[in-house]
Amino acid sequence: MPFIITNYHLNDTKVTEAQDILTPKELGFTFPAEWAPQRATWLTFPHNDASWQGNKLAQMRPQYLAFIKAISQGQNVGIIANDENLKNFITQQLDAIQVDLQKIEFIVKPTNDAWCRDHGPAFLTHKTTGKKMIVDWGHNAWGGKYPPYDDDNRTPQAIAQYLQLPVAHPGIIMEGGAVEFNGAGSLLTSKSCLLNPNRNPTLNQGQIEQKLYDYYGIEQVLWVEAGIEGDDTDGHIDDTTRFVNEDTVVACVESNPQDDNYAILQTNLRMLKQMRLVNGKQLNVIEIPMPKAVVIDGFRAPGSYVNFLITNAGVITPIFNNPHDQVAIDILEKAFPAKKVIPLDASEIIWGQGSFHCLSQQEPI
Repeated sequence: MPFIITNYHLNDTKVTEAQDILTPKELGFTFPAEWAPQRATWLTFPHNDASWQGNKLAQMRPQYLAFIKAISQGQNVGIIANDENLKNFITQQLDAIQVDLQKIEFIVKPTNDAWCRDHGPAFLTHKTTGKKMIVDWGHNAWGGKYPPYDDDNRTPQAIAQYLQLPVAHPGIIMEGGAVEFNGAGSLLTSKSCLLNPNRNPTLNQGQIEQKLYDYYGIEQVLWVEAGIEGDDTDGHIDDTTRFVNEDTVVACVESNPQDDNYAILQTNLRMLKQMRLVNGKQLNVIEIPMPKAVVIDGFRAPGSYVNFLITNAGVITPIFNNPHDQVAIDILEKAFPAKKVIPLDASEIIWGQGSFHCLSQQEPI
C-alpha cells in the first residue's frame, strides 16, 4: 500500500500516513502526457565513468551542455550535482555557452549515473486541482547490471523534499524509460522489460499491471514485445515507440531484413496496429526509420530517433550524423505540427547507451 507524506492538502483534506490505504489513482492523480506544459526538466549530471569511460565523458559533454541549453529556452532545468565542486563546474560551463543561469536549479547530493528518466521521480498531477505529487519507484540499475545504484535510488526523495511534494512508494522496481503515456488513460510498455525476472520476480503480469494502474493513475496497459539491439535496459519503450498525441504513436521500423532489429520491430509494429485505446479508437501508427546502425569503436549503440524529449520549447530529437537523420526529422515535424523539432547531435552521448529522453525527467506545471 502507498505511503504518502508531507503536509499536502487535497480539497482541504490533509493527506497523511493515516490515509495510506489510498493509491495515487484513488486520490485523483495521473501521469500527464509529455506534451503537457512543464515547469522544469530534471537531469542527473554525468561525472564519472559509469556510462562514458575514459575520454568518452569529455567528448560527450558539449552535446550534453547543448541539451541543457535547448531545454532552458522554454523552462527551468533542475540539475542533480554530485558535489559542490561539480555544481561550480557546471555553472561555469553553462555560463560559457550563454545559458540563462536564472533557469538553472541545483540539488547537491551523491549520484551514481546519469539516467534520470529511470532513477528520477515520476511526477503526477491531480485531475481537478492540478497539484503535484511524486511516485518513488524502486531502482535497481536495470536488473542489477550496474552497481552501485543506491545514491541514484534516493534521487526521487531528494527532489520531493526540495519541491515539498508528497511521495508515494509502490515498493517495486520500475523505470521511466519503460513506460510511455498518452495522457488519456493509456500506457505503453514492453514485455521484455517489465516482465523480466530481474526486476520484480515475485509479481506476475496482472500484478504489475495493477501497480501501473494504481500508481500512474491510468486505465489501460498496452504491450509490445521487446526493444532494440544495444539497449541494455532489456527493451525500453522510449527507444522504439512514442506517443505524439492522444491517439498516435511513432514506431521505429528497420528496412533491412538482415538487420538484427528488423524482426523484433516488425513484431512490435504488428502488435501496435492491433491496439485500441480506452475510448475504443484504433491506435494510429506512424512509421519512422531506425538510423543506419550506429557503431562506435566496434559497439552497436542503441541509436533511435524516438528517444526525443518533448519540452515547452520543442521536441529535442537525437541525431547521429547519419544518412537517415533528415528523413526522421521530416517525419517528426509532420507528427508534431504545433511544435518545433530541435535536432541535436547525440553521436557521442549515445555511447552511454541512451540519449535525451533517457537522460531527463519532466516536471509538469
